[in-house]
Amino acid sequence: MIPRTASPVRIEAFLDPRLSRWMWLVKWFIAIPHYIVLFFLWIAFVFVTIVAFFAILFTGRYPRSLFDFSVGVLRWNWRVAYYAHTALGTDQYPPFTLADVPSYPARFDVAYPERLSRGLVLVKWWLLAIPQYIVVGIFFGGWGWNDNWRGVGLIPFLSLVAVVVLLFTARYPMHLFDLLLGLARWAARVAAYAALMTDEYPPFRLDMGGQESPPLTKFPTTGSGV
Repeated sequence: MIPRTASPVRIEAFLDPRLSRWMWLVKWFIAIPHYIVLFFLWIAFVFVTIVAFFAILFTGRYPRSLFDFSVGVLRWNWRVAYYAHTALGTDQYPPFTLADVPSYPARFDVAYPERLSRGLVLVKWWLLAIPQYIVVGIFFGGWGWNDNWRGVGLIPFLSLVAVVVLLFTARYPMHLFDLLLGLARWAARVAAYAALMTDEYPPFRLDMGGQESPPLTKFPTTGSGV
């Protein structure tokens, strides 16, 4: 068997052992302050990505300070998503920070690339990523060949199944947790690739489970403390 190389995009999550059976019903509401902050962060993320596009095109480098900010936005988004609607695997409220919080059960990081292709930056975010957009669209819904498909996503459906099982059994099904993390990991790799943060094309495979191999705790962080 050929060993898998570690991806520059790292996403992990740990399932709380004592999840509330009913709290998932209100997490989306409790997370509203985060949605408001993320709204403005995503606007800034778009402008930062545009600036990074030209920086990479002319210098072959993604400015480190802008890179750390972009990683921080994706990290913040992942913590909120894990808490409120993707997997819903923790009752611990997400922190309001772009920085990595090792104690929080959902973590995200991207290895900083010293050099990026000046040619790829012209095509990877739209042309090369089209097959990945189709797959991720199926994961989250909103993509389909007809109106019957549109709006039906694997991740929302499986997350709902998982918390309904939790409601009636007081146990979160681990096989669904592993699958949901695999889907989220795939989507995170596509997001980082499309946002020009790596030249490594996302693999067409599900790396399931809450932990990366090797674990994120051994993976160098970006050091974002914005």
